[in-house]
Amino acid sequence: MEKVILKPIQHRGEERIGIYFEKNAVIQNLIQKKAGAKWSRTQKCWHVSLSKNNYEVIAKALNGKVQMRTDELKKHLLLKRDNSIPIQKELYKTIEKMKVPKQTESISKENELEFIEYNNRLILKGYSPSTIRTYCNEFQIFLQTLKNKSAKELTPEELQRYILYCINQLKLSENTIHSRINSLKFYYEQVLHKEKMFFEIPRPRKQKLLPGIFSQDEIAAIINSVANKKHKAMLMIAYSGGLRVSEIVTLKTYQIDSKRMTIFISQAKGKKDRVVTLSPILLVMLREYAKEYNPDKKGYLFGGSLPGTPYSTRSLQEVMQAAKKKAGVMKPGSMHSLRHSFATHLIERGTDVTMIQKLLGHNDLKTTLIYLHTSNKDLMKIISPLDDLTLT
Repeated sequence: MEKVILKPIQHRGEERIGIYFEKNAVIQNLIQKKAGAKWSRTQKCWHVSLSKNNYEVIAKALNGKVQMRTDELKKHLLLKRDNSIPIQKELYKTIEKMKVPKQTESISKENELEFIEYNNRLILKGYSPSTIRTYCNEFQIFLQTLKNKSAKELTPEELQRYILYCINQLKLSENTIHSRINSLKFYYEQVLHKEKMFFEIPRPRKQKLLPGIFSQDEIAAIINSVANKKHKAMLMIAYSGGLRVSEIVTLKTYQIDSKRMTIFISQAKGKKDRVVTLSPILLVMLREYAKEYNPDKKGYLFGGSLPGTPYSTRSLQEVMQAAKKKAGVMKPGSMHSLRHSFATHLIERGTDVTMIQKLLGHNDLKTTLIYLHTSNKDLMKIISPLDDLTLT
């Protein structure tokens, strides 16, 4: 039986249901005639707008003819629900009827209570939603591995064996191991108050990788390749102020202060406010964008497809990759590379590193000092010994 996969996608700033399947004239005919699906060359799939009615039409048209996979669509919609992002009520009711595995499925009853307590403690401690998701995911995997063994009764030796299992058997990366250790450390030290549980458990060394950066010519090419004013403004604001992708999409219109020429970043990573400079060139671009899109003066500067929602971070990453491809920039890099490039180029212009620390919102100066290694300011002064050779 043919397979059809339904996934959430962003197309031209709108949320859509992507329909993926091997080339099949019968399926194509059904989704075109019954659901009015359209082909996207960029997404390489057929798609319809994200709605309860369209989902039901597709399901009815393909019922019994194909094997439908909707896992990613369900996960996307449930995540939006969990993050209190408003979605269409009718669509929510439809998703509620779908059989979705519980987050604590395949965890023993005793450990399920520990998982609930763990999640509650993270919330009470005021951790960010992204940290809560990461920690809960890592802790869930740990509890599933334990099966019927109680997490409360584990000894430091057993925990060490589990971490060795993650390294040797699962072949997890150093970053994932650190993330998993952090999640377990929180449980044993913050929930169970066993402060010395991890005292003798070593951590694997992290790879010392330098952040990827673009040259100013490459950044100019990326920005110039974008015609859409909304997309261009988001790329420009990322580079001009060193903003994280999450900070860009959650930025409110009133946080742009054209009189003081500043951008106010509210409750960013680590729940810190900060202020960055507003570039005059960026201000011109934002005014052009505002004329065309008329953003909500009290809401998000870059709104999503649904009223009152922010632009999707995943969609912005896709915009960045499409712009790179169009500009012919082959160097690896994401939206975060614009932030790295911002810091590196400021260092190369002689900006004091403590000022860069404030602009980026780093707690520790050591985090900012890594950009001294990505800068070529001092390297340009060094003459290679190769240049002193007489070569024929």
